[in-house]
Amino acid sequence: MASFSRAVYPLRFAKTLVKQVSGHVRHASSSTPRITTHYTVNPRESDPRWKDIDMTRVDDVADVVIVGGGPAGLSAACRLKQLANDKGEELRVCVVEKASEIGGHTLSGACIEPVALDELFPDWKERGAPLHTPVTADKFALLTETQRIPLPILPGLPLNNHGNYVVRLGNVVRWLGEQAEELGVEIYSGIAASEVLFHEDGSVKGIATNDVGIHKDGSPKDSFERGMELHAKVTIFGEGCHGHLAKQLYKSFNLRENCEPQSYGIGFKEVWEIDPALHNPGYVEHTVGWPFSKDMYAGTFLYHLGEGEPLIVVGVVVGLDYSNPYLSPYQEFQRFKHHPSIEPLFKSGKRIGYGARALNEGGLQSVPKLTFPGGCLIGCSPGFMNVPKIKGTHNAMKSGMLAAECVFEIVTNPDLVSASRTIGLDPVTYEDRIRESYVWKELEKARNIRPSFHTPLGLYGGLAYTGFIWYLTRGKEPWTFSHGGPDHTKLKPAAECQVIEYPKPDNQVSFDLLASVALTGTNHDHDQPAHLTLMDDSVPVNHNLAVFDGPEQRFCPAGVYEYVETEDGKGQRLQINAQNCIHCKTCDIKDPSQNINWVVPQGGEGPAYNGM
Repeated sequence: MASFSRAVYPLRFAKTLVKQVSGHVRHASSSTPRITTHYTVNPRESDPRWKDIDMTRVDDVADVVIVGGGPAGLSAACRLKQLANDKGEELRVCVVEKASEIGGHTLSGACIEPVALDELFPDWKERGAPLHTPVTADKFALLTETQRIPLPILPGLPLNNHGNYVVRLGNVVRWLGEQAEELGVEIYSGIAASEVLFHEDGSVKGIATNDVGIHKDGSPKDSFERGMELHAKVTIFGEGCHGHLAKQLYKSFNLRENCEPQSYGIGFKEVWEIDPALHNPGYVEHTVGWPFSKDMYAGTFLYHLGEGEPLIVVGVVVGLDYSNPYLSPYQEFQRFKHHPSIEPLFKSGKRIGYGARALNEGGLQSVPKLTFPGGCLIGCSPGFMNVPKIKGTHNAMKSGMLAAECVFEIVTNPDLVSASRTIGLDPVTYEDRIRESYVWKELEKARNIRPSFHTPLGLYGGLAYTGFIWYLTRGKEPWTFSHGGPDHTKLKPAAECQVIEYPKPDNQVSFDLLASVALTGTNHDHDQPAHLTLMDDSVPVNHNLAVFDGPEQRFCPAGVYEYVETEDGKGQRLQINAQNCIHCKTCDIKDPSQNINWVVPQGGEGPAYNGM
């Protein structure tokens, strides 16, 4: 994949975007140790160390810029170039991806439906797409601490995986990148889009890439280089779950005015090489119940890959609307692997991969307005995951393809360009096409299943609803349940909750957190401002620790947040180990004070997943 040459693209200063908390920027008191040095919180204009630094930026122009080289972004890119090539149109399409290589930050279960791939590349088998393992067996069970109770998967139920494939999604994304480049798409990996740019009329102009060469204290290094601006007629945002640019767009264009707040889960995944005698390629299993409490929306997956080696993937998904601040989703995952029905798989196996990622679970109720002057949102950024199916790849790809078709029409039609009221073109028909597609029909059908688990009956009420009312109505019931507010509001004070004691890892089946992080290949230059920024450095100790006993040290799946003793031994302070970050975005979502704002680090940094 191509990459921008930093020698060719030096820097120009752009408007600083500062996240606001309660309508105003908050800073630490003079008695609080300084933690955050990032320019989005501490503007360079007021820092004398930046006074003589050249802040100019070079710009470049494309027809369409796509932010994010995941399934949605690459499907959009491929479809745009297919249309352009078929009609003999010159169309410059550029994809920017923050991972050092395409697929490097991709993580998913994954058992995928090939419906969108069938549409995008009907000959995908001949092209060598890495879908090697069709589902051969499909099981669902309710776990108690010692027992496994099989549950039926009736035809038409969401977890029916007949016709699907078990894949390593990072490999599929890498293959999509190869197809895109063959079609003429320009792909720039290792480039993080750090800022949305706007025309004077308020429409989106494009994006700016991240700066490099900044010391941890926020001062410029001798090697400092400014990012560049990439302008387009239309910019498509496919950042994935909880994209940091999408957050800015929601506010700029009030895109969430008519929808509920998004609700999220965190997904964990491990890859294991197991005893060949226990390997069953194509076997798919999902469970609910133990080790999770009945008032949590959570479940597990276990898939057997068929790629030559006896590999399985195992993981859990925990809804981030849980209430007990002592809960550790990571520890719940490690505990799950000791269930007697699956522990034998791991006793003789070897763990070779680990990762975690937040995922959108709000469904239909939480989908924002998708278009705005100058661009649109695709994929998991707005949230098209079918939650009860635990599948979103096919919908993400389809949304990218539909967006591409609408964007192609407006950027290649001179009449539509001249009729536009703004410089950045608005692909307004995209939203209509989404609503007419199977993507919307799936979300509409599944809209009540996840919220049905949040009744006094919890897990059992949700299972009963899905197995009876939903099965009878097929999602056509005349009501829509609410998620009941943002996930970060659901935590209860620590004083109201019971401490959860987790067993120590045995280092054979279960492992400590840092041993897991070591498998992600994550890497960040230590000498740069932490990209986990705090709007107020005093909030973690004064609020999160005091009221919730520091939940960030438990909900982070990478050991980024740690409360340590102060130098004078009279209290605790928050330490941010930003180099551990695997870009899951959970902290930005679950922080009860909403004081954490995740921004991009230098491009190319973060996890280095190998086919996750």
